Amino acid sequence: MANKNPLLQAPPYPVEQALKRLGENLRVARIRRRITIEEAAEKIGTGRRAVMEAEKGKASTASGVYVALLWAYDLLGPFSDLANPATDEQGLALASAKEKMRVRKSKGLSGDF
Repeated sequence: MANKNPLLQAPPYPVEQALKRLGENLRVARIRRRITIEEAAEKIGTGRRAVMEAEKGKASTASGVYVALLWAYDLLGPFSDLANPATDEQGLALASAKEKMRVRKSKGLSGDF
């Protein structure tokens, strides 16, 4: 049965290009480390096909495979900065725009206990 998820069949062009770049980078990292596809697959606990598909940048490959390969090649450090709320300029600007512009005095505590 074919997957009918449009994201997996035809991802937006920037997504497709980012995945292809990531896959190519993972392949180069594996080759530079002289690790075979089988060794990489064994290290992350998957089959060789998953590694091959990740290296092709397939959108249908589970994100866990991509992250596990980054870990296997000791490249996981920069991953923790992805989507960091502290560096999300657009998100910070939107949050700032929603902040209250005035502060009201509280009515205080009533003496009624």
